[in-house]
Amino acid sequence: MSAADYPYFAPPPFGLAHRGGASHPANVGIENTLAAFATAVDLGYRFLETDVHATADGRLVAFHDEHLDRVTDRAGAIAELPWSEVAAARIAGSQPIPSLDDLLDAFPEARINIDIKAPGAVVPLWETIRRHAAYDRVCVGSFGERRLHAFRRLAGARVATAAGQLGTAALRYAPGRLSTLAHSPGQVLQIPTTHEVRGRTFPLVTPGLIAAAHRFGLQVHVWTIDDPDEMVRLFDLGVDAIVSDRIDVLRDVLAARGAWPT
Repeated sequence: MSAADYPYFAPPPFGLAHRGGASHPANVGIENTLAAFATAVDLGYRFLETDVHATADGRLVAFHDEHLDRVTDRAGAIAELPWSEVAAARIAGSQPIPSLDDLLDAFPEARINIDIKAPGAVVPLWETIRRHAAYDRVCVGSFGERRLHAFRRLAGARVATAAGQLGTAALRYAPGRLSTLAHSPGQVLQIPTTHEVRGRTFPLVTPGLIAAAHRFGLQVHVWTIDDPDEMVRLFDLGVDAIVSDRIDVLRDVLAARGAWPT
């Protein structure tokens, strides 16, 4: 199935608010909070991006780090703490950590791109999606191939998912031998502009990769881009969407292309 088969995807180009727009002036220090996501929605964003972890008692939280230490007033690994303790933590001294339930409830019109950060989050994520009947509202990806496969075993074709690293590598380096990818369960590539192999940096987002992805019905979303000139270059190259912390900058770039909702 291609991206066109899933209501989650919008016609390109469009933008995704990375952790709600972590570097937007109003959001500095409060990434992945309901306040940060509200800033993005108020700017006009329809697509939000978040990572998820599961607490020791199975509550799914919208949070990037494995530990609370970096951005909250508490410490400890989320996977080892009950929801009651995680819920008591505060980001920037005032903002609670939202559960994914909170995020889905707060922004019912938003589409949410979800990165599974830990194996323990797979089952709670599927249960949360089912509970909210959010099949058309989310796209799920992960750097961990096993986590991604485990989620697909639960969700089947009900939920859009990102292609794994192996599929991305095939599109980049062997676009002429892609018959097996024609039936890939992924509908989107979510990738950086470059990657490293044995200490050498190679371009990942190329005209050939974009053409191959589009030929197989995949969209191409590039992260995490904050520079306006780079945004323009990538959109001119043909990428479908950009993930950004500077959601104000990305909004202006899309508006200049006539692609921002009025």
